[in-house]
Amino acid sequence: MTGLANTDIPRLPRGVRMRFDAVRNAHVLLAPERAFDLDEIATEVLKLVDGQRNVSAIVDELAARFDADRKVIEADVIEMLADLMNKRVLER
Repeated sequence: MTGLANTDIPRLPRGVRMRFDAVRNAHVLLAPERAFDLDEIATEVLKLVDGQRNVSAIVDELAARFDADRKVIEADVIEMLADLMNKRVLER
């Protein structure tokens, strides 16, 4: 598993993008020769992955937006982003 710190700034690598798929009526993460279906939570997280915000800022924004426990959100966000890094559709 890729280690991810709160100070890391995640970004989508060249050739990877998030798009709304009208056929699926959902967002997808498109990478060369691959597509990943995104649930609502993953979509909200990836909307904040802009190459400017670090993991801590993303977690802060989500905690404020959804009035949820920051520690729970942080653990989930780090796990999700690390998984996407392992699949090579996210980098820091």
